[in-house]
Amino acid sequence: MSPAPDMLDRFAVALMRPGAAPPQGLCAAKAPDMAARFNVYRNNVFAGLIEALASAYPVTARLVGEEFFTIMAREFIIAHPPASPVLLEFGAELPEFLASFPPAAALPYLPDMARFEAAWLGAFHAADAAPLTAADFAAIAPERMAALRLDLAPAARALSSPWPLLHIWQAHQGETEPEFIDIERPGGDLLITRPAYEVLILPLPPGGADFAAALGRGEALGRAAEAARCADARFDLTAALAALIRGGACSHLSLTAKP
Repeated sequence: MSPAPDMLDRFAVALMRPGAAPPQGLCAAKAPDMAARFNVYRNNVFAGLIEALASAYPVTARLVGEEFFTIMAREFIIAHPPASPVLLEFGAELPEFLASFPPAAALPYLPDMARFEAAWLGAFHAADAAPLTAADFAAIAPERMAALRLDLAPAARALSSPWPLLHIWQAHQGETEPEFIDIERPGGDLLITRPAYEVLILPLPPGGADFAAALGRGEALGRAAEAARCADARFDLTAALAALIRGGACSHLSLTAKP
């Protein structure tokens, strides 16, 4: 007979609370050492979840070291236990958790690095989509461009950071630790996408991430460009569109009634 739903709920709650006793009625008569067995099982679950986080955020883990990451990950798991049986979905809240985790304050770029890795992982596992090409845009009359609505491909992500995320990420792709990372390098806006089999990381002009976000909300090209210029007066629409096309970041276009 399957366990009752309330027993499963109490089991799950106790499992995510280090030191908590196993729920009452859990085979107590047949296994008097159930508390010890339950602790072993809980430790194995935490170890597996910590390993999953380290696999999803490898550069973040390397930046802080194994001991720090393990302690931080345990705190994260307690605060954000898995909400889905799909392990790939676990850990999405880590960037925001790091932003409010006091021991990580000495590395102010750490939350953005985690956001970068989350975007990379999301792009890697996103659904495929046939990307638009320059020819698709060339067929649109110039006076209609402002009314153009673009659907971003499922793998397309854009982010902005004052920190040199791409430099940090690239420096940690080898087996050995980099000798030097220039944190003083300027940051900027990045496009992370996967038009085919490999994830691409491309620079966007200032305001480019806001431009992509506006497109993702369904804004027409003209209004999305306005939003980007409000975010950064240096925004270059031509450069932004070129990056989106190069990265295969758009999957469908249509014309709205108004720009």
